[in-house]
Amino acid sequence: MFDLAQEHDSEDLVHLEIGEPDFDTPDHIVEAASEAAADGKTHYTSNAGLPELREAIAADMARDGVTVDPRSEILVTTGAMEALHLAMLTTVNPGEEVVVPTPLWPNYRTQVKLADAIPIEVPLPHEEGFALDSDRIIDAMSDETAAVVLTSPSNPTGSVYEQDAVARVVEAAVEHDAYVIADEVYKGLVYGDQPTGIAGYVDAADHVLTVSSCSKTYAMTGWRLGWLAGPEAVVDAATKLHESTTACAPSVSQHAAIAALEGPQDDVESMHEAFRERRDYVVDRLDDIPDVSCAEPEGAFYAFVDVSSLDASSLSVAKNLLYDHGVVTTPGSGFGDAGEGFLRMSFANGLERLEVGLDRFEAFVREEGGD
Repeated sequence: MFDLAQEHDSEDLVHLEIGEPDFDTPDHIVEAASEAAADGKTHYTSNAGLPELREAIAADMARDGVTVDPRSEILVTTGAMEALHLAMLTTVNPGEEVVVPTPLWPNYRTQVKLADAIPIEVPLPHEEGFALDSDRIIDAMSDETAAVVLTSPSNPTGSVYEQDAVARVVEAAVEHDAYVIADEVYKGLVYGDQPTGIAGYVDAADHVLTVSSCSKTYAMTGWRLGWLAGPEAVVDAATKLHESTTACAPSVSQHAAIAALEGPQDDVESMHEAFRERRDYVVDRLDDIPDVSCAEPEGAFYAFVDVSSLDASSLSVAKNLLYDHGVVTTPGSGFGDAGEGFLRMSFANGLERLEVGLDRFEAFVREEGGD
């Protein structure tokens, strides 16, 4: 949809497809990176990452209830995507299965296939706001299950998984000698009580691999700085693979991440409040539009809008919105079969543009629905 929007002959498109914060990286983080570069800190670091960064990550995880040894249980990676890739390669053998709730971020499916494994997609019930149905996940496990991927808050649905349901899934994974890969890149963007990291409240933390990054919370998507945390044996194996792929995460980005994690959090809090205000506005607007519905996002910056009553595929709806109304969204079918009939709308955009976009969306829906 982004590429189609680039081809569209209009300068007044409202972009609701972008999956990244619309804010710039906070100044003190940029300044820390600039100082590091000026001071010549532009060389290789250890494969696992700067010790002081790993300590900062461990301290940040401790605030979320997760205890890890920064010396042996954290690997700094080139973004969370590399962390996810390395987690797959170190825990999943060719031909084994990886269970993933859907709607799912499409990269999970790709990452599983890159490990020469088999993705087992488990649809979550949209009637319950795509809440984690542990029974469905457990029923999908088998002796071939090597890993289960849990993303909370979820992309694309914005749902935050209940701890009891997650704990049940982890217990079942242990019975199958499988790992749970906890993708928590959006955990800094939760609109209710701040959740504990999955590894912090389950009885088998040694079966949980935590993937996270600075990208979403600190508006640092382009810095490509993430991490993998978990049991020493897995992190050690992942570090060896990391050495053969990227050697180390960018040194300047590592210094920026230290400033992000250890520095003032005022900008983060401001961004968080802005996203909350936008979330509330989008939910209120959608509630007033006939023939569509949306479960209130509990985290991240996406609204997953049910447009199934419009009697067209989600791709057709998205294209019509783009070509005829100048609004760019993401069709739910891109997130697996369970996403068909939905559109993902990102509210990582200013309120003024959100108002324009939702005005156009409402006009489109009323036109299609005959109201």
